Amino acid sequence: MRVGTLRSIISNAFYHEERTHCLERHLKFHIETLPDRLKIQKDNELESLQHFAMEYIHHVPEFLDALKDAAQIAGIENHVFPFLRIAEEYFISPPSLPNHHVGLMAMMDEAYLAHRLFEEINDRYISRVGMPLIPWDMTLANVVAHQLVGEELANRLDQIVLETVNKMMSQESSYESDEFQDFVKEKQGNTTPIWQEWPCLGKAAGIDWALT
Repeated sequence: MRVGTLRSIISNAFYHEERTHCLERHLKFHIETLPDRLKIQKDNELESLQHFAMEYIHHVPEFLDALKDAAQIAGIENHVFPFLRIAEEYFISPPSLPNHHVGLMAMMDEAYLAHRLFEEINDRYISRVGMPLIPWDMTLANVVAHQLVGEELANRLDQIVLETVNKMMSQESSYESDEFQDFVKEKQGNTTPIWQEWPCLGKAAGIDWALT
């Protein structure tokens, strides 16, 4: 696990943003093009979007640490750690991104990959065992991030995540292990308090998504 390296990469990107304001300019440019279903506090839309984007990026290493702790408590680290390493690699060795996506803008793309990986893993767990690995809903945050990254690029990043998860889940055998079955029977046991501290990132920033 290289969460410390990931934090250093993110910290450097924040310093870059202080000098260049790349993410701020991107958000300013796209505010008027965001869909009406994306509901943002009208008193300061740019500030809300910036707050969301920064928390979304900062959240990744914190979430990786929490996932690691939850997996160790549940005794299923052999099942979870490979996915955590992939999420780290999205930052350390990212896929090809648009040339103008640098600094925090690039971090936003890479954070989207990591959060979508978490969401997809959760969905697969629910479909297989009828319960989430992570009792925390990432849907709203990822819908908002999809819009900020941009439709075309976000769809390409979604495809990268789906291909990764399909490949890894098809190779999984640990669903049959005694440790994993015990984890399911206990319904995550005492891991729940780990997740109670995580707010809904979108709503915490004054952002929501209208269903109709």
